[in-house]
Amino acid sequence: MRTIDDLDVAGKRVFVRSDLNVPLDGGRITDDGRIRAALPTIEKLRGRGARVVVAAHLGRPKGAPDPAFTLRPVAERLGELLGAPVAFAEDTAGDAARAAVGGLADGDVALLENLRFEPGETSKDDAERGAFADRLADLADLYVGDGFGAVHRKHASVYDLPRRLPHAVGGLVLAEVQVLRRLTEDPQRPYTVVLGGAKVSDKLGVIANLLGTADRLVIGGGMAYTFLKAKGYEVGSSLLEADQVDTVAGYLRDAEERGVEIVLPVDVVAAESFSAQAPHGPVPVEAIPADRMGLDIGPRSAELFAAKVRESRTVFWNGPMGVFEMEPYSHGTRALAQALVDSPAFTVVGGGDSAAAVRALGFDEAGFGHISTGGGASLEYLEGRSLPGIEALQD
Repeated sequence: MRTIDDLDVAGKRVFVRSDLNVPLDGGRITDDGRIRAALPTIEKLRGRGARVVVAAHLGRPKGAPDPAFTLRPVAERLGELLGAPVAFAEDTAGDAARAAVGGLADGDVALLENLRFEPGETSKDDAERGAFADRLADLADLYVGDGFGAVHRKHASVYDLPRRLPHAVGGLVLAEVQVLRRLTEDPQRPYTVVLGGAKVSDKLGVIANLLGTADRLVIGGGMAYTFLKAKGYEVGSSLLEADQVDTVAGYLRDAEERGVEIVLPVDVVAAESFSAQAPHGPVPVEAIPADRMGLDIGPRSAELFAAKVRESRTVFWNGPMGVFEMEPYSHGTRALAQALVDSPAFTVVGGGDSAAAVRALGFDEAGFGHISTGGGASLEYLEGRSLPGIEALQD
């Protein structure tokens, strides 16, 4: 893949596909991590005299404008972080976009409105997607792919547009790919993967692939209860994917045959209801009350998981250990994050809710080896799947 250094960008309109899919509370950005992660590529292009046209998506609008998903707050925050005005186009590839791009001088930045306001962005029809990519291509001379959180999508701005313009990989995507190659091709061992989050079904493919590469899988979060059920434990009213119990049991047998250690919680914080105010407390996994649900790993599990991290030389973590947004159930995720910070291992936080938890719980991002900006893309890469947005950037 060519990099920005291989492009002559001075005076050129450079279309940068970023990932600015930030969480919003009304019109207020609650976590600007993805905007900050996009800055180095944008600033480098500005410094070399490019006319930077930034594009991204936000949320899942239904292929039509929706005020709840406008990128206007992102444009304002991007301008604050750049210390320079960012022109905001009220549409994606129409008159407003053409006017905003046409008004750029060398070193200026414009942000287009949400790409997913256009049905062609996410269409499964090649012709419809291609027609939208043609409209986007009219706005630029060069393309830079820097939205790692979207590279696993075969979308117009990710897959079709770079096939229409001279293109290069942005610094963010390049760094992500280099880290993931390090995890898949030559990890320092022991290599531990910590998986959490709500659903085991979201991670079946990556679990299957990791049984051939990792030395140890540590399982927490809501998905742990399907594993515990497969081991014969009763899980009360905890989150359970009953249709995946047999599949998980097969993974447990496969792991044992391959010599891959599976580490499950030994205790959980069980509550009477899904509420921060509900009566709750730690219980052993063999004694989860029928009328309670597990909402976090327990203190003994947190110590066990931290010990496994300390024994490792490479750690990949994707998915919180509990409902970290509620303070009573944040302790397992906090303990795991602290173990990663304290570990001498090369530690990778696999994007998504894990990255959000790190910031929400007040950890210094510099304490981790790498924090990914794309949870889904990271998992699909580790699953061994081809990523359309990476394919399109290869020559």
